[in-house]
Amino acid sequence: MNVSGQTNSLGFALASAGGFFAFLSPLLGWIGVALTGSDTSSNSLFGQLQVTAAQQTGLSPVLMAASNSSAGVLGKMLSLQNLAVASAAVGLDGAESVLFRKLLGWSLGLLAFITILVLLQSTPVLGWMVP
Repeated sequence: MNVSGQTNSLGFALASAGGFFAFLSPLLGWIGVALTGSDTSSNSLFGQLQVTAAQQTGLSPVLMAASNSSAGVLGKMLSLQNLAVASAAVGLDGAESVLFRKLLGWSLGLLAFITILVLLQSTPVLGWMVP
């Protein structure tokens, strides 16, 4: 996707959200890792998209790329591979759905916290935190 320019095209399309992209950025990272199971894969897939959209909207590319990775870590706890490994590791084979239900609230709550933090960091309120 990166070599063919698809991520740049998606970045330009998402840039139409304007400043609202600061809200969408962590959500993309969270979904990417929850689906792929890998923060590295999500960063590889969505990193260029985040930077392109940030440059087009006037947001910090560093902040948007970091939000992709930071929120991605919160999606890691919901990835199917991790749920299966965690259940098997503690001898609860077949209890992945129970673990998922217990972790979903934590993951969403922390995602909300990271999203608010990124939104504030994209404004002068906490903008001083971004290099």
